[in-house]
Amino acid sequence: MTHRLMPRRISGRSGALAAAVGAALLVPAVTAATPAAAAPAPDVSCTSAKAGLAAKLQADITAALKDRTGTVAVGLYDRSTDTTCTLNAATAFDSASTVKVTVLATLLWDARNTGRYLTDTEADLATAMITQSDNDATSKLWKQLGLAKIKGFLAAAGMTKTVPDAEGYWGLTQENVTDEQKLLKLVTAKNTVLSDNSRAYILKLMGQVVSDQRWGTPAGAPSSVAVHVKNGWLERSAHGWRVHSLGTFNGAGHDYVISVLTQDNSTMDYGVATIQNVARAIHRDLVPTTASTRLYTPTNRPGEALVPVPPRG
Repeated sequence: MTHRLMPRRISGRSGALAAAVGAALLVPAVTAATPAAAAPAPDVSCTSAKAGLAAKLQADITAALKDRTGTVAVGLYDRSTDTTCTLNAATAFDSASTVKVTVLATLLWDARNTGRYLTDTEADLATAMITQSDNDATSKLWKQLGLAKIKGFLAAAGMTKTVPDAEGYWGLTQENVTDEQKLLKLVTAKNTVLSDNSRAYILKLMGQVVSDQRWGTPAGAPSSVAVHVKNGWLERSAHGWRVHSLGTFNGAGHDYVISVLTQDNSTMDYGVATIQNVARAIHRDLVPTTASTRLYTPTNRPGEALVPVPPRG
């Protein structure tokens, strides 16, 4: 589906205009949302092969979300300690720009299936889509691939609850933490769906995201851990701000992936803060640090962005 665009100003994050524009979503126009009521204590569930770790993570993630409003879903998997944590893992969210990792994975999966390399144009579009969250690049790749190939990749990846929008708005693809964790696991370990070169390419681009889009799940990661991230943010009339962050982390004896999806946030900043509270608790519990350890400090101040939306009428 081809979209005609026109700019509309809403609250976003600081940084270069090109980066800010890229992070916006092709979605219907928005209106102000009613702030959500305070949420009950989250029902976080964790398991681990490392003694005491599951209980600590469960307690600390719960504490990180204490008194936070809105809807939050969390997924954590650490291969090194066989640790898993989940919260609201089956709850569906509008994907916002996090779907761009799925678009890139589909492109690479399709290229492998047809025995070809990416063209220079495809590589340029993929780079802009992930590192700058460029919407025009995403739309071109989405249209080129078509729903049949996108659904084909989702089936191959076992992402059975990820559903592209019926009207063709890629930013309104429905996703949940369970499927996003499946995707990140594919990206970070050998499998039959994505080649090793494809996985390395996805991680390379996620490691080169522009600086003012590297907030969220990297918050609090120690300097000994390599960070790869893709975020998404979107405001709509129902459920307010959706703010999401996908991250993969490797180093210091750990190999872990984190997905945090949120909605019903009163502002974008509120959603970012919620995600970063969770992320800091997870990194601290998985990779203990000392007072001298350098921790990842993300962008922490919102700005204004031009958001392309379909014209009315």
